[in-house]
Amino acid sequence: MSGINQFDNILPVARLKIAALDSCLDFAAKVDQYLVNFRRKANTQHRDNIHFQEYAQDSYLVKCSCPRFGTGEAKGRYEESVRGSDLFIMVDVCNYSLTYTVCGHLNHMSPDDHFQDLKRMISAATGKAHRINVVIPFLYEGRQHRRTNRESLDCAIALQELQNMGVSNIITFDAHDPRVQNAIPLSGFDNFQPPYQFIKALLRAEPDLKVDNEHLMIISPDEGAMERAVYFSNVLGIDLGMFYKRRDYSTVVNGKNPIVAHEFLGDSLEGKDVIIIDDMISSGGSMLDVAKQMKERGAKNVYICCTFGLFTDGLAMFDEYYEKGYITRVVTTNLNYRPAELLEKPYYLEADMTKFMATIIDTLNHDTPVGRINDPTKKIRKMIAKHSI
Repeated sequence: MSGINQFDNILPVARLKIAALDSCLDFAAKVDQYLVNFRRKANTQHRDNIHFQEYAQDSYLVKCSCPRFGTGEAKGRYEESVRGSDLFIMVDVCNYSLTYTVCGHLNHMSPDDHFQDLKRMISAATGKAHRINVVIPFLYEGRQHRRTNRESLDCAIALQELQNMGVSNIITFDAHDPRVQNAIPLSGFDNFQPPYQFIKALLRAEPDLKVDNEHLMIISPDEGAMERAVYFSNVLGIDLGMFYKRRDYSTVVNGKNPIVAHEFLGDSLEGKDVIIIDDMISSGGSMLDVAKQMKERGAKNVYICCTFGLFTDGLAMFDEYYEKGYITRVVTTNLNYRPAELLEKPYYLEADMTKFMATIIDTLNHDTPVGRINDPTKKIRKMIAKHSI
Protein backbone atom coordinates (compact mmCIF):
# COMPACT_ATOMS: atom_id res chain seq x y z
CA MET A 1 0.00 0.00 0.00
CA SER A 2 1.54 3.29 -1.07
CA GLY A 3 -0.27 5.47 1.46
CA ILE A 4 -0.62 8.25 -1.21
CA ASN A 5 -4.02 9.82 -2.05
CA GLN A 6 -6.00 7.20 -0.13
CA PHE A 7 -7.12 9.86 2.37
CA ASP A 8 -8.11 12.61 -0.05
CA ASN A 9 -11.06 14.63 1.29
CA ILE A 10 -10.78 12.96 4.72
CA LEU A 11 -10.11 15.21 7.70
CA PRO A 12 -7.44 14.09 10.17
CA VAL A 13 -8.46 13.73 13.82
CA ALA A 14 -6.03 16.53 14.69
CA ARG A 15 -2.60 17.65 13.54
CA LEU A 16 -0.13 14.77 13.67
CA LYS A 17 2.79 14.67 16.09
CA ILE A 18 5.18 11.79 16.83
CA ALA A 19 7.18 11.63 20.06
CA ALA A 20 9.91 9.02 19.67
CA LEU A 21 11.87 8.01 22.75
CA ASP A 22 15.61 7.47 22.45
CA SER A 23 15.02 3.71 22.21
CA CYS A 24 13.61 3.96 18.66
CA LEU A 25 14.90 7.21 17.15
CA ASP A 26 16.35 5.67 13.97
CA PHE A 27 13.22 3.64 13.28
CA ALA A 28 10.98 6.66 13.95
CA ALA A 29 13.04 8.85 11.59
CA LYS A 30 12.35 6.43 8.70
CA VAL A 31 8.65 6.28 9.59
CA ASP A 32 8.56 10.08 9.67
CA GLN A 33 10.09 10.31 6.20
CA TYR A 34 7.44 8.01 4.77
CA LEU A 35 4.71 10.15 6.35
CA VAL A 36 6.26 13.29 4.86
CA ASN A 37 6.25 11.65 1.42
CA PHE A 38 2.69 10.36 1.85
CA ARG A 39 1.28 13.77 2.70
CA ARG A 40 3.25 15.78 0.20
CA LYS A 41 0.88 14.58 -2.53
CA ALA A 42 -2.30 13.99 -0.52
CA ASN A 43 -5.12 16.51 -0.03
CA THR A 44 -3.29 19.17 -2.05
CA GLN A 45 -6.65 20.69 -3.01
CA HIS A 46 -7.35 21.57 0.65
CA ARG A 47 -4.15 23.36 1.61
CA ASP A 48 -6.03 26.67 2.06
CA ASN A 49 -8.51 24.99 4.40
CA ILE A 50 -7.80 25.77 8.08
CA HIS A 51 -8.19 22.08 8.96
CA PHE A 52 -5.32 21.14 6.62
CA GLN A 53 -2.94 24.00 7.41
CA GLU A 54 -0.46 21.75 9.20
CA TYR A 55 -1.21 18.64 7.15
CA ALA A 56 1.96 18.59 5.04
CA GLN A 57 5.09 19.11 7.15
CA ASP A 58 8.82 18.65 6.72
CA SER A 59 8.73 16.43 9.82
CA TYR A 60 6.18 15.21 12.34
CA LEU A 61 8.71 14.35 15.04
CA VAL A 62 8.51 16.25 18.31
CA LYS A 63 11.63 17.10 20.27
CA CYS A 64 11.36 15.30 23.59
CA SER A 65 13.62 13.72 26.19
CA CYS A 66 13.79 11.92 29.53
CA PRO A 67 16.77 13.47 31.37
CA ARG A 68 17.97 11.72 34.51
CA PHE A 69 19.26 12.87 37.87
CA GLY A 70 22.35 11.40 39.54
CA THR A 71 20.14 9.04 41.56
CA GLY A 72 18.77 7.47 38.38
CA GLU A 73 15.40 9.23 38.70
CA ALA A 74 14.09 10.95 35.58
CA LYS A 75 11.43 13.21 34.11
CA GLY A 76 9.70 13.47 30.74
CA ARG A 77 9.91 16.72 28.83
CA TYR A 78 8.62 18.10 25.53
CA GLU A 79 10.65 20.89 23.99
CA GLU A 80 7.76 22.07 21.82
CA SER A 81 3.99 22.26 22.17
CA VAL A 82 1.82 19.19 21.60
CA ARG A 83 -1.43 20.93 22.53
CA GLY A 84 -4.36 19.88 20.39
CA SER A 85 -2.34 17.27 18.49
CA ASP A 86 -2.97 13.63 17.70
CA LEU A 87 0.14 12.41 19.52
CA PHE A 88 1.81 9.07 18.81
CA ILE A 89 4.43 8.11 21.42
CA MET A 90 6.85 5.43 20.19
CA VAL A 91 9.02 3.22 22.42
CA ASP A 92 11.14 0.08 22.04
CA VAL A 93 11.15 -1.62 25.43
CA CYS A 94 13.75 -4.15 24.21
CA ASN A 95 16.54 -1.65 23.51
CA TYR A 96 19.16 -2.71 26.03
CA SER A 97 21.93 -0.69 24.35
CA LEU A 98 20.95 2.53 26.13
CA THR A 99 22.60 3.26 29.47
CA TYR A 100 22.27 5.68 32.38
CA THR A 101 24.24 6.36 35.55
CA VAL A 102 23.09 5.66 39.10
CA CYS A 103 25.40 7.18 41.72
CA GLY A 104 28.36 6.68 39.40
CA HIS A 105 27.41 3.14 38.33
CA LEU A 106 26.49 2.37 34.73
CA ASN A 107 23.11 0.68 34.17
CA HIS A 108 21.67 -0.71 30.93
CA MET A 109 18.04 0.23 30.42
CA SER A 110 15.62 -2.60 31.03
CA PRO A 111 12.04 -2.94 29.73
CA ASP A 112 10.90 -1.58 33.10
CA ASP A 113 13.00 1.57 32.57
CA HIS A 114 11.63 2.10 29.07
CA PHE A 115 8.05 1.62 30.22
CA GLN A 116 8.55 4.13 33.01
CA ASP A 117 9.90 6.65 30.49
CA LEU A 118 6.84 6.01 28.31
CA LYS A 119 4.59 6.88 31.24
CA ARG A 120 6.62 10.03 31.85
CA MET A 121 6.03 11.20 28.29
CA ILE A 122 2.31 10.40 28.57
CA SER A 123 2.15 12.36 31.82
CA ALA A 124 3.88 15.34 30.23
CA ALA A 125 1.27 15.42 27.43
CA THR A 126 -1.89 14.57 29.38
CA GLY A 127 -4.42 17.39 29.30
CA LYS A 128 -2.66 19.02 26.34
CA ALA A 129 -2.74 16.58 23.44
CA HIS A 130 -6.08 16.06 21.71
CA ARG A 131 -5.49 12.30 21.72
CA ILE A 132 -2.64 10.10 22.94
CA ASN A 133 -1.68 6.91 21.11
CA VAL A 134 1.10 4.57 22.19
CA VAL A 135 3.18 2.61 19.66
CA ILE A 136 4.86 -0.22 21.56
CA PRO A 137 5.86 -2.85 18.96
CA PHE A 138 7.07 -5.44 21.49
CA LEU A 139 4.22 -5.45 24.00
CA TYR A 140 5.64 -4.74 27.45
CA GLU A 141 5.42 -7.85 29.66
CA GLY A 142 3.49 -9.56 26.87
CA ARG A 143 4.97 -12.93 27.83
CA GLN A 144 3.50 -12.61 31.32
CA HIS A 145 -0.04 -12.56 29.96
CA ARG A 146 -1.70 -15.10 32.23
CA ARG A 147 -1.55 -16.33 35.78
CA THR A 148 -0.29 -19.76 36.76
CA ASN A 149 -0.47 -20.38 40.50
CA ARG A 150 0.63 -17.35 42.58
CA GLU A 151 1.95 -15.03 39.87
CA SER A 152 1.58 -11.42 38.85
CA LEU A 153 -0.39 -10.33 35.78
CA ASP A 154 2.10 -7.75 34.58
CA CYS A 155 0.87 -7.18 31.02
CA ALA A 156 -2.74 -6.63 32.07
CA ILE A 157 -1.67 -4.21 34.81
CA ALA A 158 0.54 -2.28 32.38
CA LEU A 159 -2.30 -1.95 29.85
CA GLN A 160 -4.66 -0.72 32.57
CA GLU A 161 -2.06 1.83 33.66
CA LEU A 162 -1.90 3.23 30.14
CA GLN A 163 -5.68 3.34 29.91
CA ASN A 164 -5.95 5.16 33.24
CA MET A 165 -3.38 7.70 32.09
CA GLY A 166 -5.59 8.69 29.17
CA VAL A 167 -4.15 6.64 26.30
CA SER A 168 -6.80 6.14 23.60
CA ASN A 169 -5.08 3.61 21.34
CA ILE A 170 -2.32 1.05 21.83
CA ILE A 171 -0.54 -0.17 18.69
CA THR A 172 1.53 -3.32 18.98
CA PHE A 173 2.80 -6.15 16.78
CA ASP A 174 2.38 -9.90 17.01
CA ALA A 175 1.39 -9.90 20.69
CA HIS A 176 2.39 -13.13 22.43
CA ASP A 177 -1.27 -13.58 23.35
CA PRO A 178 -3.57 -10.88 21.91
CA ARG A 179 -6.33 -11.93 24.32
CA VAL A 180 -4.57 -9.80 26.93
CA GLN A 181 -6.49 -6.86 25.42
CA ASN A 182 -9.47 -8.16 27.41
CA ALA A 183 -7.88 -6.29 30.34
CA ILE A 184 -8.86 -2.99 28.65
CA PRO A 185 -12.07 -3.76 26.72
CA LEU A 186 -13.04 -0.09 26.37
CA SER A 187 -9.75 1.09 24.86
CA GLY A 188 -8.32 0.80 21.38
CA PHE A 189 -5.87 -2.08 20.96
CA ASP A 190 -4.52 -2.88 17.50
CA ASN A 191 -2.30 -5.92 17.03
CA PHE A 192 -0.62 -5.99 13.61
CA GLN A 193 1.18 -8.85 11.87
CA PRO A 194 4.18 -8.82 9.46
CA PRO A 195 3.53 -11.79 7.10
CA TYR A 196 3.75 -9.70 3.92
CA GLN A 197 7.09 -8.22 4.96
CA PHE A 198 8.43 -11.70 5.84
CA ILE A 199 7.55 -13.18 2.46
CA LYS A 200 8.78 -10.09 0.61
CA ALA A 201 12.20 -10.21 2.30
CA LEU A 202 12.53 -13.97 1.83
CA LEU A 203 11.60 -14.01 -1.86
CA ARG A 204 13.96 -11.15 -2.62
CA ALA A 205 16.85 -12.97 -0.96
CA GLU A 206 15.89 -16.41 -2.31
CA PRO A 207 14.64 -15.92 -5.89
CA ASP A 208 14.79 -19.68 -6.55
CA LEU A 209 12.43 -20.54 -3.66
CA LYS A 210 9.48 -22.52 -5.01
CA VAL A 211 6.22 -21.79 -3.21
CA ASP A 212 4.15 -24.93 -3.74
CA ASN A 213 3.21 -28.13 -1.92
CA GLU A 214 5.94 -30.16 -3.56
CA HIS A 215 8.80 -27.93 -2.46
CA LEU A 216 7.79 -25.96 0.66
CA MET A 217 6.17 -26.52 4.05
CA ILE A 218 5.22 -24.18 6.90
CA ILE A 219 6.26 -25.30 10.38
CA SER A 220 4.87 -24.18 13.73
CA PRO A 221 7.58 -24.68 16.39
CA ASP A 222 4.96 -25.15 19.13
CA GLU A 223 1.23 -25.06 19.72
CA GLY A 224 1.34 -21.34 20.61
CA ALA A 225 2.45 -20.38 17.09
CA MET A 226 -0.22 -22.43 15.31
CA GLU A 227 -2.49 -19.52 14.42
CA ARG A 228 0.35 -17.71 12.62
CA ALA A 229 1.43 -20.89 10.84
CA VAL A 230 -2.11 -21.76 9.76
CA TYR A 231 -2.49 -18.31 8.21
CA PHE A 232 0.77 -18.65 6.26
CA SER A 233 -0.17 -22.15 5.17
CA ASN A 234 -3.59 -21.08 3.87
CA VAL A 235 -2.36 -17.94 2.10
CA LEU A 236 0.55 -19.72 0.42
CA GLY A 237 -1.50 -22.83 -0.30
CA ILE A 238 1.02 -25.25 1.17
CA ASP A 239 1.04 -27.94 3.88
CA LEU A 240 1.53 -27.33 7.57
CA GLY A 241 3.55 -29.24 10.16
CA MET A 242 3.82 -28.71 13.91
CA PHE A 243 6.17 -29.44 16.78
CA TYR A 244 4.92 -29.63 20.31
CA LYS A 245 7.10 -29.29 23.36
CA ARG A 246 7.25 -31.96 26.05
CA ARG A 247 8.21 -30.14 29.22
CA ASP A 248 9.33 -31.20 32.69
CA TYR A 249 6.67 -29.59 34.85
CA SER A 250 8.36 -30.77 38.06
CA THR A 251 11.16 -28.17 37.78
CA VAL A 252 11.51 -24.50 36.88
CA VAL A 253 14.62 -23.04 35.19
CA ASN A 254 14.85 -19.28 34.49
CA GLY A 255 11.14 -18.94 35.14
CA LYS A 256 10.17 -21.71 32.71
CA ASN A 257 9.59 -25.46 32.74
CA PRO A 258 12.50 -26.93 30.73
CA ILE A 259 11.78 -28.64 27.42
CA VAL A 260 12.44 -32.39 27.47
CA ALA A 261 11.86 -33.05 23.75
CA HIS A 262 10.21 -31.72 20.57
CA GLU A 263 7.70 -34.02 18.88
CA PHE A 264 6.76 -33.51 15.21
CA LEU A 265 3.33 -33.86 13.62
CA GLY A 266 3.18 -33.61 9.83
CA ASP A 267 4.00 -35.09 6.42
CA SER A 268 7.44 -36.06 5.15
CA LEU A 269 9.99 -33.25 4.91
CA GLU A 270 12.33 -35.10 2.60
CA GLY A 271 13.80 -32.68 0.05
CA LYS A 272 11.48 -29.81 1.00
CA ASP A 273 12.30 -26.28 2.09
CA VAL A 274 10.64 -25.29 5.38
CA ILE A 275 9.66 -21.95 6.91
CA ILE A 276 9.45 -21.89 10.70
CA ILE A 277 7.09 -19.16 11.96
CA ASP A 278 6.99 -17.69 15.49
CA ASP A 279 6.55 -14.38 17.28
CA MET A 280 10.03 -14.09 18.77
CA ILE A 281 13.50 -15.51 19.12
CA SER A 282 14.50 -15.13 22.77
CA SER A 283 17.59 -17.22 23.50
CA GLY A 284 16.87 -19.19 20.32
CA GLY A 285 17.61 -22.59 21.86
CA SER A 286 14.24 -24.21 21.14
CA MET A 287 14.05 -22.66 17.67
CA LEU A 288 17.47 -24.02 16.73
CA ASP A 289 16.56 -27.43 18.12
CA VAL A 290 13.50 -27.47 15.84
CA ALA A 291 15.66 -26.40 12.87
CA LYS A 292 18.13 -29.21 13.56
CA GLN A 293 15.36 -31.78 13.73
CA MET A 294 13.98 -30.45 10.43
CA LYS A 295 17.32 -31.12 8.76
CA GLU A 296 17.56 -34.56 10.37
CA ARG A 297 14.15 -35.36 8.85
CA GLY A 298 15.46 -34.52 5.38
CA ALA A 299 14.57 -30.84 4.97
CA LYS A 300 16.52 -29.04 2.24
CA ASN A 301 16.66 -25.45 3.55
CA VAL A 302 15.38 -24.11 6.87
CA TYR A 303 14.15 -20.51 6.97
CA ILE A 304 13.27 -18.99 10.35
CA CYS A 305 10.81 -16.06 10.39
CA CYS A 306 10.20 -14.30 13.72
CA THR A 307 8.75 -10.85 14.36
CA PHE A 308 11.20 -10.04 17.16
CA GLY A 309 14.82 -11.14 17.18
CA LEU A 310 15.96 -10.69 20.78
CA PHE A 311 18.94 -13.10 20.81
CA THR A 312 19.28 -12.86 24.58
CA ASP A 313 22.10 -15.43 24.69
CA GLY A 314 24.07 -13.95 21.81
CA LEU A 315 24.67 -15.22 18.29
CA ALA A 316 27.28 -17.96 18.80
CA MET A 317 24.77 -20.83 18.51
CA PHE A 318 23.21 -19.33 15.38
CA ASP A 319 26.66 -18.99 13.81
CA GLU A 320 27.39 -22.63 14.65
CA TYR A 321 24.07 -23.91 13.25
CA TYR A 322 24.53 -21.86 10.07
CA GLU A 323 28.01 -23.26 9.53
CA LYS A 324 26.68 -26.80 10.04
CA GLY A 325 23.89 -26.15 7.52
CA TYR A 326 21.00 -26.48 9.98
CA ILE A 327 19.67 -23.00 9.11
CA THR A 328 19.76 -21.06 5.84
CA ARG A 329 18.13 -17.74 6.75
CA VAL A 330 16.86 -15.96 9.86
CA VAL A 331 14.31 -13.24 9.12
CA THR A 332 13.21 -10.73 11.77
CA THR A 333 11.66 -7.27 11.62
CA ASN A 334 13.35 -3.99 12.55
CA LEU A 335 10.67 -3.27 15.18
CA ASN A 336 13.14 -3.81 18.04
CA TYR A 337 16.79 -3.05 18.65
CA ARG A 338 19.25 -5.41 16.98
CA PRO A 339 23.03 -5.22 17.50
CA ALA A 340 25.21 -4.22 14.56
CA GLU A 341 26.87 -7.64 14.77
CA LEU A 342 23.60 -9.35 13.79
CA LEU A 343 23.04 -7.13 10.75
CA GLU A 344 26.35 -8.29 9.28
CA LYS A 345 25.61 -12.02 9.54
CA PRO A 346 25.32 -13.81 6.17
CA TYR A 347 22.18 -15.63 7.28
CA TYR A 348 20.30 -12.58 8.58
CA LEU A 349 17.48 -10.84 6.68
CA GLU A 350 15.58 -7.76 7.81
CA ALA A 351 11.86 -7.36 7.16
CA ASP A 352 11.49 -3.58 7.03
CA MET A 353 8.38 -2.38 8.87
CA THR A 354 8.84 1.40 8.59
CA LYS A 355 6.52 1.96 5.62
CA PHE A 356 3.85 -0.27 7.19
CA MET A 357 4.15 1.64 10.47
CA ALA A 358 3.78 4.95 8.66
CA THR A 359 0.65 3.64 6.92
CA ILE A 360 -0.79 2.55 10.30
CA ILE A 361 -0.17 5.97 11.86
CA ASP A 362 -1.59 7.76 8.80
CA THR A 363 -4.69 5.55 8.88
CA LEU A 364 -5.36 6.10 12.58
CA ASN A 365 -4.77 9.85 12.29
CA HIS A 366 -7.55 9.95 9.67
CA ASP A 367 -9.72 7.76 11.91
CA THR A 368 -10.37 5.26 9.12
CA PRO A 369 -10.64 1.44 9.39
CA VAL A 370 -7.38 -0.48 9.81
CA GLY A 371 -8.86 -3.76 8.57
CA ARG A 372 -7.65 -3.43 5.00
CA ILE A 373 -4.05 -2.69 5.99
CA ASN A 374 -4.04 -5.51 8.54
CA ASP A 375 -5.17 -8.12 5.98
CA PRO A 376 -2.33 -8.59 3.47
CA THR A 377 -3.74 -11.78 1.90
CA LYS A 378 -4.32 -10.25 -1.57
CA LYS A 379 -0.88 -8.59 -1.58
CA ILE A 380 0.87 -11.82 -0.63
CA ARG A 381 -0.94 -13.88 -3.27
CA LYS A 382 -0.20 -11.26 -5.91
CA MET A 383 3.47 -11.31 -4.93
CA ILE A 384 3.59 -15.12 -5.01
CA ALA A 385 1.95 -15.20 -8.44
CA LYS A 386 4.51 -12.72 -9.77
CA HIS A 387 7.36 -14.69 -8.17
CA SER A 388 6.18 -17.95 -9.75
CA ILE A 389 6.25 -16.59 -13.31
